[in-house]
Amino acid sequence: MRRRSVIRAGGAAALVLPALSLPSARAESDAFRHGVASGDPLPDRVILWTRVTPTDDATPGSGRGPRVTVTWQIATDPDFTRVVGRGEFVTGPERDHTVKIDAAGLTPATDYFYHFGYQGSFSRTGRTRTAPAAGEQPQRLRFGMASCANWQAGHFAPYRRLAERGDLDAMLHLGDYLYEYGPNEYGTFRPHDPPHEMVTLSDYRRRHAQYKTDPSLQALHADCPWIVTWDDHETANDTWSGGAGNHTEGEEGTWAERRAAAKQAYREWMPIRLGPGGVIYRSLRFGSLAELIMLDLRSYRAEQLGYDQLGRADDPDQVMAGSEQLAFLQRALRSEAQWKLVGTSVMFAPLAIPPVPRILGKPLADLVGLLPEDGLPINFDQWDGYQYERRQIVNQLRSEGVRDTVFLTGDIHMSFGAEIPVDAGLYPLSPTVATEFVVTSVTSDNLDDIAGVPPRTASLPVETAARTLNRHLKYAEMDSHGYAVLDVTAERTQCDWYYVADREDPDSPARHAHSLATRAGTQRLRAVANPV
Repeated sequence: MRRRSVIRAGGAAALVLPALSLPSARAESDAFRHGVASGDPLPDRVILWTRVTPTDDATPGSGRGPRVTVTWQIATDPDFTRVVGRGEFVTGPERDHTVKIDAAGLTPATDYFYHFGYQGSFSRTGRTRTAPAAGEQPQRLRFGMASCANWQAGHFAPYRRLAERGDLDAMLHLGDYLYEYGPNEYGTFRPHDPPHEMVTLSDYRRRHAQYKTDPSLQALHADCPWIVTWDDHETANDTWSGGAGNHTEGEEGTWAERRAAAKQAYREWMPIRLGPGGVIYRSLRFGSLAELIMLDLRSYRAEQLGYDQLGRADDPDQVMAGSEQLAFLQRALRSEAQWKLVGTSVMFAPLAIPPVPRILGKPLADLVGLLPEDGLPINFDQWDGYQYERRQIVNQLRSEGVRDTVFLTGDIHMSFGAEIPVDAGLYPLSPTVATEFVVTSVTSDNLDDIAGVPPRTASLPVETAARTLNRHLKYAEMDSHGYAVLDVTAERTQCDWYYVADREDPDSPARHAHSLATRAGTQRLRAVANPV
């Protein structure tokens, strides 16, 4: 039986809001109004997170409220009769009353339940799971995948549908967990708080807090551990190491101050374990089956090129990862684990942009970077604009015979399945060294939204042209919102794409749209009829 089959047998109601159906669940205190979360599972430990509101005036970003003590417990049963860890945590306005515990001394590949307490009341119960031991060969791993969730563009039904599954070992969020925009910018469905673009530490804290009031997001955070990285909108659109396209020096303070504020709020509000020096690029091992490598592709990159700088895309100083992170990635790709899963916030595969109908020219330019409305050969915001480092990675995969590498990507608000050729111009005669699965947006605008045309109309010829021009693309869908499920076994890794019917419906149903799999040792993709 799958590990959560007993829990799932409780019925659909238990899946929609798992914590409310657990036998141990108490009336949730208003002190824990932002839910609970866990993240970065290791074989013997996992991050546990919550935020406490001890007084009415201790609102997120306010800097007000007392220092208080929060208790926590973690157990192997939802009734907390078999508690294996407990403790206290002192928090206050200096960390926006967030609580983060690295709960240690746990057993590998085990489900746990956890909650927090304050003055006799308790948070909802969360469920988490540790990673398999280093030498263990799990039968399978199953991850949810999502990216680009704009509060103002719709409800987060994709998160709800993922939470209902109850079978995820972890949730991979591949960037743009939230957006920096003010009201009515890139979405008018429900307004952002604060009611202006976030710039200060207080702004970023308030925006994180707003997103964590969404019931679907809370349900998925409570269902399984999350493994996250950021893209640009966690700080500002088109972020690079020295600035951002959506930052005006002087009017919005210095870039260093804004970036520091965004990163501090992210560290406080997300269930993430930081590396030496506070870096977020890191690697997590899931037994001998998979090494999950999460990259940070915004903190070290050179400024994005303009379309008049096409010839500089392969300059050695046009870096995406930076020298230290690139060396980290190259070491991680030599892992003894079978599958090397690389979480990357922007698309790795080459993507030449075909000529498009003028009605889609401006929307496509908005989505893929600094392109004229009639299209250009490449998208400078993704690895196409940083080809020198990509070539080093491709060469390593080929020269060292690294197999079973799969890039997992968000950012572009579209769905793609791609093979990574050594020479895209020679494909399919060129050998391939990896594959890539790109997940669409949860709510953020894609082609039909920006163009104001019915879904699955104007984008269809563009998808066909993109696959014709980029023969290594095996799947392209540019309109829908949703999520993906990644299933990993020793024999293959499979990606299932699911799309919701209506992003403005908080309970929108989702349908399975397409599946691709890469068989072990092949670095090729094939269509699969049924989802896992």
